[in-house]
Amino acid sequence: MTGEFDINRIDEVIHGRVRLGIMAVLSGVESADFNTLKARLQTTDGNLSVHLRKLEDAGFVAVSKRFEGRKPLTEAAMTPVGRKAFVAYLDAMQGLVGKA
Repeated sequence: MTGEFDINRIDEVIHGRVRLGIMAVLSGVESADFNTLKARLQTTDGNLSVHLRKLEDAGFVAVSKRFEGRKPLTEAAMTPVGRKAFVAYLDAMQGLVGKA
């Protein structure tokens, strides 16, 4: 049937709660540091690391590590591929919402 919702359009990499949160935060900024993401998403270091790695492995997020003074600083930024995937995800979700 034409106009039916296509579940296959939902990107499983983005769809997880924490990963969706990461993408939502990064969509509005150039980059975000690890502690900011951790606080905004109310998650643990380990949980955030796992989800950032999954997004990084998919090419949706670029993670950089450097030192600021003597403290390590980890930052994440959405890649162009990630932005395209996030927009496609939002479009697919909008199609689902429109059917409700």
